[in-house]
Amino acid sequence: MTEFPADQLLDWYSLAKREMPWRNTSDPYRIWISEIMLQQTRVDTVIPYYRRFTDAFPTVYELASADQQTVLKLWEGLGYYSRARNMHHAAKDVVNRLDGNFPDNYNDLLKLKGIGPYTAAAISSIAFNEQQAVVDGNVIRVMSRYFGIRDDVRRSAVKKEIQELADQIIPKNQPGDFNQAVMELGATVCTPKNPACDACPLSTGCVAYNSAQTESIPYKSPAKKVPHHQIGVGIITDSNQNLLIALRPDDAMLGGLWEFPGGKQKNGESIEKTVQRELKEELGVEVRVNRKLMKLKHAYSHFKITLHAYWCTIEDGDPAPNSSTELKWVSPDEISKYPFPKANTVLIEKLQSDEEGIPEGNPRG
Repeated sequence: MTEFPADQLLDWYSLAKREMPWRNTSDPYRIWISEIMLQQTRVDTVIPYYRRFTDAFPTVYELASADQQTVLKLWEGLGYYSRARNMHHAAKDVVNRLDGNFPDNYNDLLKLKGIGPYTAAAISSIAFNEQQAVVDGNVIRVMSRYFGIRDDVRRSAVKKEIQELADQIIPKNQPGDFNQAVMELGATVCTPKNPACDACPLSTGCVAYNSAQTESIPYKSPAKKVPHHQIGVGIITDSNQNLLIALRPDDAMLGGLWEFPGGKQKNGESIEKTVQRELKEELGVEVRVNRKLMKLKHAYSHFKITLHAYWCTIEDGDPAPNSSTELKWVSPDEISKYPFPKANTVLIEKLQSDEEGIPEGNPRG
């Protein structure tokens, strides 16, 4: 195996690393929060969330005792909400099972809900100086370029090969700094496009650089086509202009968040018929679909949606939570207190500023 210049990388990192609030602590609780937030999320996006979250929950005890709705509201907009639910569950586990003592090693960290090999390696190396190598997209890019790995990095066998390489080269001293250094290099220098090889501390021994293959390594096979769904939702009001919202079950996507009821359009169905059908299925009511409030597009990790929102009036039946955990009537002023998915928060902003105003709906029986 080609020798890896760990010392050069660490020297570079000590001078070039970006300032981040979680880099100023060895507290495993705060490192854990940062690592969970950083999954699939950019650093610039995470920093304000991290500060608000740690201000609200400075220790694992505050997080464990918090209401899930409070946790999700602080997470609102960060996406991948199962991370927040799992973190809340794990905090309770640390307090109740471990007397508030955060696990201090890789194997015990893996026992906490929501912590996989990558996160366990990050926390154990940074907080406890354990020699555990992390592998994320940045590490894959740095390692495949440096060692000249030309195989498809989407394949699990290739990821395993890179993990084994990382395990071999991580030093016993400063393993946490080493892990952060590789990730920092991938994020700021060894970027997917137009890497700054002249500023790279590894360029002398980098196979991709020396063979002019930085644009073709790493090789990643084409991703599967992302499906696009049309979603119809209904906004129902009562005689006091309160809005009807539904709480998604914890075991569903976006679980624990509130939403306006609705769902996916079927083939050959108008979007207005979608709203009527979905509200019948979800709430047990017949509705008249009135004017359209807005249309918006939103992307999730594995699919995209176009959301069509309509003001609706109940013509028959009383709303029941047939597919949700709970229903609530809330005023437009109170609605911002509840955690919603990103697409719904955009919708709320629109309805609160609707020039025609919030229509007066049915009296509640």
